[in-house]
Amino acid sequence: MDSVRRWLGVELGMTDWKEKVISAVGGAIAIMIIVAVSHDVLGSMGSATLIGSMGASAVLLFAVPHGALSQPWPAFGGHVISAIIGVSVAKILGGGTLAAAVAVGLAIGAMYQFRCIHPPGGATALSAVIGGQMVHDLGYEFVVRPVMINAVTILVIAVIFNALFPWRRYPAHASRRTVIPVDLPGAPSSEAIDVSRDEILTAMRSLHSFVDVTEDDLRHLIRIIEANQSHRDPASGTA
Repeated sequence: MDSVRRWLGVELGMTDWKEKVISAVGGAIAIMIIVAVSHDVLGSMGSATLIGSMGASAVLLFAVPHGALSQPWPAFGGHVISAIIGVSVAKILGGGTLAAAVAVGLAIGAMYQFRCIHPPGGATALSAVIGGQMVHDLGYEFVVRPVMINAVTILVIAVIFNALFPWRRYPAHASRRTVIPVDLPGAPSSEAIDVSRDEILTAMRSLHSFVDVTEDDLRHLIRIIEANQSHRDPASGTA
């Protein structure tokens, strides 16, 4: 059964109920505001596809605020760059199936190149192609409003909302020293870690695949593992 769970990618689900409720409330607040902004710009029909991509961003920013894919640059750059690509492709190839496929493919490549992989960005590129005449009429104005405005809006909400809860980190880098403290006996300081930044990045690159975890989180996990090992080791005098 365990092998089946791992094959399917079912996570262990160790998040407590309070965290789940907070994530849901944060996402709901963000989407409530974004729906209003998009509706004012595109109307109910034209905003439907774009709201879908922002809904996906809400999941990342409020349910996985510490994830690499959720950080400010991926969230902002992923949407904006993908919107530029989507509008450009729509102007050249129109709004058909080929244009949709090319837009999403180019958006993925661009997000990799500019280090801003954000899955909902693919939906934004797609929206620029299949969003209908109202979206096409906006042209590159679509990039600024509503895409850029919505991206900035959801980021501001994420920063403010997550700051209300000390254990949540957004952006992850800003509060890495004060959130998730290591209270275990014998916990080593960050200076005691022998793994350098270059070693971590080299190890991540060796996988030849994107890993949705920040460097800071990896270093913190190493601290926790070392602390636990020290705590369990009788020789350390802490067990």
